[in-house]
Amino acid sequence: MSLQAQLNANPGVTADRDDATHGFVFNHTMLRVRDVRQALDFYTRVLGFTLVRRRDFDEAKFSLYFLVLVDDPSVIPAEEPARGEWLLSQRGVLELTYNHGTENDPAFAYHDGNSEPRGFGHICVSVPDVEAACARFEQLGVPFQKRLADGRMKNIAFIKDPDGYWVEILQPTARV
Repeated sequence: MSLQAQLNANPGVTADRDDATHGFVFNHTMLRVRDVRQALDFYTRVLGFTLVRRRDFDEAKFSLYFLVLVDDPSVIPAEEPARGEWLLSQRGVLELTYNHGTENDPAFAYHDGNSEPRGFGHICVSVPDVEAACARFEQLGVPFQKRLADGRMKNIAFIKDPDGYWVEILQPTARV
């Protein structure tokens, strides 16, 4: 049995994709962040994301920040609406939602999904060299949930962003 046939045999899997879904793109995941400055620093400086769009909703007291991992930022259109159209066509966009003022409450925290009650788990960033990436994270003082040497899976690591969300770090050529 082929790998695809094995995967399609999982309960609930619809093996024949409906033509109406062709062209669908998984565009983004949203994370709520307590302190937008810390979050933007982490995702842009530590992980290399590029901020593509910011939307402020002052009356509702929140802002949205859309980030992408792109090696050549010159491909991002300079002006709207082309920039927005480009953003909506991308895969793997990260949307950070910041509710104004949350950074001023020292007791405020979002649930990261990895403590009870469990829910959301993590996002993942693939890197060309997982050992070099982890050494850099260590040098930058990024907190680890799991280092490469921990546990049985020696080829993946988990770091934590400023809100405690887990970010899996792996190398595409490594066996997961």
